[in-house]
Amino acid sequence: MRRILLTLIGVLFLLAIAMIAWGSVEARRDPVVRRATIAMTGWPAGAPPVRVALLSDIHVAGPDMPPERLALIVAQVNAVQPDLVLIAGDLVSDKRISTHRYSAAEAVAPLERLRARLGVVAVLGNHDHWRDAEAFRRALPGADVLLLENRAIRRGPLVIAGIDDDFSHHADLAATLRSANGVAGPVVALTHSPDIAPRLPPRFELLLAGHTHCGQISLPMIGPLTTMSRHGGRYACGLVREGPRTVVIGAGLGTSILPLRIGVPPDFWILTLGPAAG
Repeated sequence: MRRILLTLIGVLFLLAIAMIAWGSVEARRDPVVRRATIAMTGWPAGAPPVRVALLSDIHVAGPDMPPERLALIVAQVNAVQPDLVLIAGDLVSDKRISTHRYSAAEAVAPLERLRARLGVVAVLGNHDHWRDAEAFRRALPGADVLLLENRAIRRGPLVIAGIDDDFSHHADLAATLRSANGVAGPVVALTHSPDIAPRLPPRFELLLAGHTHCGQISLPMIGPLTTMSRHGGRYACGLVREGPRTVVIGAGLGTSILPLRIGVPPDFWILTLGPAAG
């Protein structure tokens, strides 16, 4: 009996080591490119579709996301030739087991190489606020990234409404609505946590977010260990349609807590936005 027990412990130990090794490799793999076409009401007559790249949860930190790896991902995004790049927060990670923490300026520097004719726009995530929001306010303009904090701007035919992070209690939806009301066009809401979706007005028919990592670790027969959402699995991952509203939640590029991904590869989205049929 003792020999069987020791054998079982040994097998479980080897399985755990194999899973950690696999998760480490998965965390560093090239992101999956996910695609969707989304029709939007109020599209300006004659305006061509807009190809939007949604990046989220970059989490620059060692060992899995040094700036050098982010630079490679930037090249992958550029190869798809997006018209507009939107970044849904969490630019850094402060994992306790990080092998290296990078400053805000170091973390965002590779983003300067992004190429999109309508520019690059970002919002902050909870980790960015917990680290030092002011540091990112200083660093992002140097990387040619426009930071939106509860305000809206026009980019091509679209109104980009950047709502600050709801998870860390920095969202000001009323201020964002006031700003968006002064800009004509179909609205794309950009935020970090998707939990704000039920509070959005009808005009905000598309919400782009991250934060959940789609669970980051999703075990066979068990599923994601957590969604980091007040709504459980409602906005856990991917493309969610609720009546006239579409919510897109990216799995993210980096990692949080542990530098592992199991069953949930890193990803970014390419969304083709255009007029509704008819």
